Amino acid sequence: MTKTTERFPIEAVREQFPAMKRMHNGKPVAYLDGPGGSQVVKSSMDAIYAYMANGGANLHGPFPSSRETEQLIASAKEAVAQMFRADPEEVAFGANMTTLTYAIARALGRKWQAGDEIVVSELDHRANVDPWLAIAKDRGMTVRWLKVDPHTLTLQLDDLDTILTSKTKLIAVGLASNAVGTINNLPLLSQKAREKGILVAVDAVHATPHFAIDRDEIGADLLLCSAYKFFGPHVGIAVIRKPLFEALDVYKLAPAPTFIPDKLETGTQNHEGIAGIRPAIEFVASFGTGDALSEQIRSGFALLEDYENQLAEKLRSGLKKIDGLTLYQAEDHVPKTPTIAFRIDGFEPHDICTRLCEEHSIFIAYGDFYASTLAEKLGINENGGWIRAGLAPYNTEEEVERLIRGLQEIVAN
Repeated sequence: MTKTTERFPIEAVREQFPAMKRMHNGKPVAYLDGPGGSQVVKSSMDAIYAYMANGGANLHGPFPSSRETEQLIASAKEAVAQMFRADPEEVAFGANMTTLTYAIARALGRKWQAGDEIVVSELDHRANVDPWLAIAKDRGMTVRWLKVDPHTLTLQLDDLDTILTSKTKLIAVGLASNAVGTINNLPLLSQKAREKGILVAVDAVHATPHFAIDRDEIGADLLLCSAYKFFGPHVGIAVIRKPLFEALDVYKLAPAPTFIPDKLETGTQNHEGIAGIRPAIEFVASFGTGDALSEQIRSGFALLEDYENQLAEKLRSGLKKIDGLTLYQAEDHVPKTPTIAFRIDGFEPHDICTRLCEEHSIFIAYGDFYASTLAEKLGINENGGWIRAGLAPYNTEEEVERLIRGLQEIVAN
């Protein structure tokens, strides 16, 4: 074991996730599918159950269960604001990140015109691409693409000054690739955009579970994520700078609120899901120090990030030794999340994932993971996509070793 893994309270972490007790074919399950959705911490489950068991209600009623619903929503928004160093009134909830992005794109597009421009990224999940392509098509706008280097798996930023013009209204970029883990240089991108008055829309869905994010440091005007990626329930989250949010001309029902953040939250929200958001954030904070929740979140993330990266280093090192295995990752000096995509010559990704499941109780996924532009550029779509291993703080060294050993056995046989 490394010093980091020795001092990391892995057993205490795993005790907080009921899913860790699951068995498959007589073996404990190793959940290495975290990038598709993490397992849920028990405190989040308990909060969801407690809200429903105690009697849920809709908003603005003169009775306790309605007031309690309003209080839990406010508490969840306060926790999200602390996590991203934003203001609670800048936080809105919705069905998921994709739905929220479509709603925001439609609202922004009401003021955009033919000839205006939008920039999207070839490295991104399509949830931060297609909503912008759709509004660009509707409004007759020009779309420019921020290219990805297929060899380095990083964005090509050398021609950023040319791509961003006086006509550019928005650039949409992911903070980290959900497919290959590359962490993008958002401070540089946002600085260039800010110099030209361009909005920056950041998909932080994949990044949020792995390291602390300061909304202002990365320069995001719009930041979107989903609680089910960071140990909570399926609830989408949008963090929108107040001046932009107040000016946002959203599509909504006539009687619905006109003030922020409520005006973006169309229809009745998933109140029980929202109840589980704050406990998921507090799980991270429980490993941190400091007086304020924001400080605890940041130091907690630092510990989790260090542990995950140690596991990822061990996994990458082991995978490199397997004959015929190709890793899809940026160079060592490029920061990455503990998400590792690979393929093995002569084997279908589906078959490998199935064998890992049935023979080694490893749950791991394959496909393009909606990073379809990158998959197309790398020519892997026609061959089943990537195999993707994603690490979370509840994963162990034994599970990493089990994956390496399982792949070695598959290749040998």
